[in-house]
Amino acid sequence: MIGDNPWLDALLRMTVIALAMPLSVIILNYLERKVIGRIQMRLGPMRVGPYGSLQAVADTIKLLTKEDVRPTNADRWTFELAPYVVVVPVFITFVALPFTGGAYVRNLPLGLFFILAVSGLSIVGIVMAGWGSDNKYALLGAVRAAAQLISYEIPLVLALVAVAMIVSTDVGRGSLNLHEIVDGQGRVPNIVWQPLPFFLFFIATLAELYRQPFDIPVAESEVVGGPFVEYSGIRWSMFQLAEYVNLVMFSVLGSLIFLGGWNWPLGNQEGHWLQIVWMLGKTSMFILAYFWIRATLPRLRIDQLMAYCWQILIPFAFLQIVMNGMVLVYDWPDWTLGALSGTATLAAGYLTYHSASRLAEPYSPRYMTARLEKVA
Repeated sequence: MIGDNPWLDALLRMTVIALAMPLSVIILNYLERKVIGRIQMRLGPMRVGPYGSLQAVADTIKLLTKEDVRPTNADRWTFELAPYVVVVPVFITFVALPFTGGAYVRNLPLGLFFILAVSGLSIVGIVMAGWGSDNKYALLGAVRAAAQLISYEIPLVLALVAVAMIVSTDVGRGSLNLHEIVDGQGRVPNIVWQPLPFFLFFIATLAELYRQPFDIPVAESEVVGGPFVEYSGIRWSMFQLAEYVNLVMFSVLGSLIFLGGWNWPLGNQEGHWLQIVWMLGKTSMFILAYFWIRATLPRLRIDQLMAYCWQILIPFAFLQIVMNGMVLVYDWPDWTLGALSGTATLAAGYLTYHSASRLAEPYSPRYMTARLEKVA
């Protein structure tokens, strides 16, 4: 019956995802606290449950039962609808996101395009949250979030387009179908032939997720929580849910695009359960990398954030597009693409390190006094 009714089939598949995502968010919240605690030489949660394992469950119960407060001067409909506008697009992206060769909602020919188009809609909800809260800090955080997402969406899209250009299919080169992108990697994943798009993708997704060092829209020391400062209880938890679901979505997408998905390294003849193990391992690598970055890097200033995007990431993204075009036009072997992209990655990494070293200014009274005397 389900096979004859595609709408019911898709609805049941999305229901499974909708039930699995909150559980995964609870687990990821606990793991993030433990991982960051270990990196910073702390214990993390330890009081609630064995080794603090029930702390995330207790937080969930608290958020679901906490009073839902709305500011007196807030725009009622804008304020209350904002969490739904943020959460719904995040879940819709899973319509076209495969987990294994047979575990997906729908295999869309333009799946990659669909995911990129829908994932960008959540910024509307964030702007609604900042505007509807009638709070200057919330509005400032929303404006920061809009500027940040618009800027970093460009290198993210260009990096994925560069990979899609080179994908080998049965009819030639180029595809936006995620299954064909996974199958086209064969025995060598895309991260080997195109390390620069991977570098751009990882940096841009950090900015899209508003995680350190790109957590400027929600910086506690500057805008005390940003667009979500006036939210509490279940509405605030919906923003938190969207953040972690987005984290899972980008981690799965990165595993499919750059790490060979469920195919690499043993090919597409693996069993269903082994494909799940491969995808779980690769996705976990991305998630732990995001946790690691959050625990070790300081927050950028807003001018540093924008300059890094427009002066370094976007030019290198266009450079990768040009290199891929030359490989396709002149039919160069894959190793030339890997050499060119690897060289460009080293150059991008050097410029990033050089810019960070130049902008890092140690603060001390003696240093600032000497600098002021020099300026005077």
